[in-house]
Amino acid sequence: QVQLVESGGGLVQPGGSLRLSCVASGSIFGANDMGWWRQAPGKQRELVASITSLGRTNYADSVKGRFTISRTNAKNTVYLQMNSLKPDDTAVYYCNVVIIRAGVRLPRHDWGQGTQVTVSS
Repeated sequence: QVQLVESGGGLVQPGGSLRLSCVASGSIFGANDMGWWRQAPGKQRELVASITSLGRTNYADSVKGRFTISRTNAKNTVYLQMNSLKPDDTAVYYCNVVIIRAGVRLPRHDWGQGTQVTVSS
């Protein structure tokens, strides 16, 4: 079972930036696709960014051009650089290994504790 530990969240003003990190243990990290999901209060968890084992990225329309996902396989770590943050980005952010079923990117493992991002003035 993979353990996922997210960090880097916090309170930031609109237009600000944050960089989230996720360390994954217990698997061959470099061989897995990875993703960042978020869940806002009262809403379903949604995938915002993913990166394949070869570094190909994919983004939700709501974050395209503002968020950048990257990975450092030697550190078993995936990152989410978030710029031009908006109040609508307020959510708990989670990472997970990505599996694809019927063309849909899904989380493979149990969730970690996530990291809270709050965008507010």
